[in-house]
Amino acid sequence: MATSLLNKPKISWLQALIVLVLLLPLWMSLSWFFTKKRILVAAVIDKTVLTQNGQEHISLTWVLNHEKFTKNDRSLYNNKRDYFGFFPEEKEEFRLKGLERFSNDKLTQLSNDADLAYITDSYGIYKNEWYKQGDAKERSGMVYGGMSKQDLFLLQKMKEKHKLVITEFNCLGSPTDSSVRNGFENTFGIHWSGWIGRYFDSFDTTKNKELPRWLIYNYKIRHHGEWPFKKSGIAFIHSDDRVVILENDTHLVNDLPHIYASTEAITEYGVPEKIHYAFWFDVISVDTTINKIIAHYQIDANKPGLAVLAENGIPAQFPAITIHSNKDYRFFYFSGDFCDNPIELGSSYFTGVHFFRWFMYNKLDPQERKSFFWTFYRPLVSKILNEYYSLKL
Repeated sequence: MATSLLNKPKISWLQALIVLVLLLPLWMSLSWFFTKKRILVAAVIDKTVLTQNGQEHISLTWVLNHEKFTKNDRSLYNNKRDYFGFFPEEKEEFRLKGLERFSNDKLTQLSNDADLAYITDSYGIYKNEWYKQGDAKERSGMVYGGMSKQDLFLLQKMKEKHKLVITEFNCLGSPTDSSVRNGFENTFGIHWSGWIGRYFDSFDTTKNKELPRWLIYNYKIRHHGEWPFKKSGIAFIHSDDRVVILENDTHLVNDLPHIYASTEAITEYGVPEKIHYAFWFDVISVDTTINKIIAHYQIDANKPGLAVLAENGIPAQFPAITIHSNKDYRFFYFSGDFCDNPIELGSSYFTGVHFFRWFMYNKLDPQERKSFFWTFYRPLVSKILNEYYSLKL
């Protein structure tokens, strides 16, 4: 008997480590499952939901679910259902469930019920991309979109009740009506310059089939039919259809726009000091008597590029994250399409999953946006929501 016990094989430290690694996802899932739920009612507005995966608000849903914030019935947020706006269905069918159907009384009631309002995207849906009649890269008539007076009414009521308001690109630009835009600007101390922009990894029309045709057309119409660009760079588009192109080497020292965070943003919200941003953004100015800028964009232009920017009234540095200075109400404006990132909602159900973020994106791809979610958006919005939840207790 003693001999048989002595001969029993021992488990090596390597085998034990392998078992622990294999079981790690289970422990992470169980840890998340047993984390206490917390009620935080979010009124999410998204008018640009082209597919049922809700790409334009998936980052917010991820954070809400990962942090175990729930609706009043203690159920988690559903990316396909829990928002106001455009709801795609099969065979080019859709439903409109925006705030436009609500009376002021119902909107007031919503402002009582909700803890926060977040406009993730109000650009909308257009005929060419929805009905697939013509080229989706051409401009066409709008099916639905733009921040409405009802959306603005809700935001104003949320402000009056000292609640959390988060907005981002593109709630101010086209197709939002100028009267609604002016109302938003006056309410929150944000002014849109009329300019939006985006990085493109190539301006060569023979190679980059994702370049919007309207962008090329609008540039050519003001430049004698010429489109001389081949390299990567940044396109700026004005509401009056002016197009400004900054090309790498010709106008730019670094072709990618970068976001630089202030000390407050780094210490309070856990964002990195510097990160590239390769998607849509808008150029705004801020009333600094009521707001403060805690992160800004930097366009690394050379001397010719700075001259082009100055000629068109575009600053080389402009706000990326704006917050209301005082504690009478909580307001954030993100000057970019921050909530639109190609992530998987399933990863939100694992505690500590962010420690493995390096495996989830390709650093060599300048246009990838997953790293922005994992290192910037996730810590930023998680801290905003957790801080606000602690204040409302």
